[in-house]
Amino acid sequence: MSVKAVAKNVRISPRKVAIVAGLVRGRSVEDALTILSHTPRRSATAVKKTIESARANAENNHNYKAETLQIVYISVTPGTKLKRFRPAAHGRALPFQRKSSHITVHVDGEMRGSKKTDQSGKETKKEANPATKKPDKKKITKKETK
Repeated sequence: MSVKAVAKNVRISPRKVAIVAGLVRGRSVEDALTILSHTPRRSATAVKKTIESARANAENNHNYKAETLQIVYISVTPGTKLKRFRPAAHGRALPFQRKSSHITVHVDGEMRGSKKTDQSGKETKKEANPATKKPDKKKITKKETK
């Protein structure tokens, strides 16, 4: 089960944020935060904050180990647009839009204190050591009693 964090209405164009999100897609959370701290773009701080929020949600709310977290899914979608006007020559007004973004991050990892599971999510049974097994009781039949 993945844990998610969403940053809504971040006042940066979705196209600019998507470039930075592509840098960290599929990486571990620790690697992603290192990359983003050295990325010289304004959108890197918004993506970094969202990833840190997802990590905090996983650790505090869902009991995941911080060092095992991986970014499973990261997407950037357009948010609301503010319509504005710029003054132009001859008393005209030229329209433009101030774009915003929604950033969604899903992380997944290993839970603290969890039992081992196979790939299908079912718990694996512990195999007993054959030397420590108790011997089966022998069934007595009627022929042996006579």
